[in-house]
Amino acid sequence: MSLERIPLAGVIGNPVAHSRSPQVHGFWLKSMNLQGHYVPMHVAGGDLESALRMLPKLGFVGVNVTIPHKEAVLRIADQVTDRATLIGAANTLIFGADGRIHADNTDGYGFIENLRQCAPAWDPKAGPAALLGAGGAARAVISSLLDAGVPEILISNRTRARADSLQQEFGKRLHVVEWVQAGNMVSEGALVVNTTSLGMIGKPELRVPMDGLHGAQVVTDLVYNPLMTTFLQTAQAAGCTTVDGLGMLLHQAVPGFERWFGRRPEVTPELRDAAMR
Repeated sequence: MSLERIPLAGVIGNPVAHSRSPQVHGFWLKSMNLQGHYVPMHVAGGDLESALRMLPKLGFVGVNVTIPHKEAVLRIADQVTDRATLIGAANTLIFGADGRIHADNTDGYGFIENLRQCAPAWDPKAGPAALLGAGGAARAVISSLLDAGVPEILISNRTRARADSLQQEFGKRLHVVEWVQAGNMVSEGALVVNTTSLGMIGKPELRVPMDGLHGAQVVTDLVYNPLMTTFLQTAQAAGCTTVDGLGMLLHQAVPGFERWFGRRPEVTPELRDAAMR
């Protein structure tokens, strides 16, 4: 009698205990009655490559990657997708049967799918997007918005040089706005996105004037702890369509799960509940 290998997957980071990915993938495995396990793994930077090379030998079919390893895995992977190269980071690794490591980035996919699910009336071509922040998360958002056909992206960051660097990299559809003018920029966006960690529990609030927000806008925050940030509360009070950041986390997990476990999962209200437990 031959025994099939039970597929293993997980998330690696340092720290990793905060990750909600085990709840997400665990919910899908259970609800689809699939064999498989998904585990969090605390991996220090100095052990990253040796750990990744060992995991396929232990039966792992892939892993998610979180802070601070998302950039470093690109140097280790045997194959890297164009979008992961463009974004400069990977969040999803697939291990081949030969142990080769394939790196991808599904953050931008998750961002767009979250908007499509929670703000179905949003039209990418309706007007500019206004982005607050120019860090790693902003790169994935910019890439996905350009692919979706957004005509212009206005971007503002407390340190202008980082925004300038993104403008040079992504091209003429990006326009940098001084941080002191971010409040005016926010009023111009058909879509307004906070890509910073400001407003997250334990972080300072996002202190940008929001009196220019109006009901024709879609406003989203990548922060999902708390789900309803002060930024989103302000936008909601102004009549905007608001989209919290949890859906991005859930949707970005879909392609990896499908590759690892062979079934395409769905993002449902029940999954949202499970992710927040």
